[in-house]
Amino acid sequence: MQTQVAIVGGGLTGLALAHQLQGAGVAFELFEARARFGGRIKAFESAQGRVDIGPSWFWPGQPRIAALIDALGLAKFAQYDQGALCFEDASGPVQRGMGYASMSGSWRLQGSLVALIDALVACLPQDRVHTGAEVTRIARSGAGGKITLADGQSCSAGQVVLAVPPRIAQALPFAPALTPAQLSALDAIPTWMAGHAKFVAVYDNAFWRADGLSGDAMSRRGPLMEIHDASGDSGQPAALFGFFGLDARARQAQDTTLAQAALHQFARFFGPRALSPQAHYLQDWAREPLTARPRDLDPLRAHPDYGLPAVLAGVWDGRLQFASSETAPEIGGYMEGALAAAERVAAQVQRTYSPGPK
Repeated sequence: MQTQVAIVGGGLTGLALAHQLQGAGVAFELFEARARFGGRIKAFESAQGRVDIGPSWFWPGQPRIAALIDALGLAKFAQYDQGALCFEDASGPVQRGMGYASMSGSWRLQGSLVALIDALVACLPQDRVHTGAEVTRIARSGAGGKITLADGQSCSAGQVVLAVPPRIAQALPFAPALTPAQLSALDAIPTWMAGHAKFVAVYDNAFWRADGLSGDAMSRRGPLMEIHDASGDSGQPAALFGFFGLDARARQAQDTTLAQAALHQFARFFGPRALSPQAHYLQDWAREPLTARPRDLDPLRAHPDYGLPAVLAGVWDGRLQFASSETAPEIGGYMEGALAAAERVAAQVQRTYSPGPK
């Protein structure tokens, strides 16, 4: 297999990059190790509909994702924010009316953010995007690079783009090996949200809304530290979700009890009906080896100062590039950052190649 650009990683950055290269007439092959595309964008497929268990929101003032959603004919809706916020401290009773929904003003996507992934994949030549394609080796070869897959197949390309989190890229075998400074720079970049876990419960209806509650809650008692209404635009699927306040190692120690503890916490906030969801799901991203590395188990205390370190620019004379939201020139870690990273690399690739066959 031979192409102009080999993209490793089929998350939002990799798919957006492929979409831009396709439009520019640059040949590519995209390889995703998982059985699905999307990376950290993922949804729980309930009988009532999809509920995001990766990122959920985007915001006004993020032009790339807004333009992409419009171009793909998708529809956004405002995060539900009507009603009272709930709060509980470490030992006291639940208090209501403690403020406004914290995600008020944010946008959600109809059909979940997986609809964005599905739409991007549908725009691409299906014989150039590959799932279940684990890369086991990346080698410099002549004026370009060569990747080898777990099944023994290989792909030679003028450029190789690693559209995966930097710490995942750092763990890949390179020939020749990256320099110690390059490996250290990759390892030093935390993967955004990789140490977090999200719990979702799906109900017949959004009963908390009828009780004058927004679905937003904050807690110092746990196990969830932050809860939101995760329902669809029409109120279906009706869902709540929360982020765990426990770090990854503490979650592992309480693995068998976390879901029930989360449901009992929902009940403290929203009443006994919360104990009987139609379905529930716990997504622990720290247990996803294609997302998190051991260093990602340590909780982040603040949003990292993301961007591409200088030592990672121009690797292998510019034939090896790093593209993920964590390397974005702006809004790193977010979906807008993922698109900014794709935009940066697409511009660099297009300066190298004249349009080729689509």
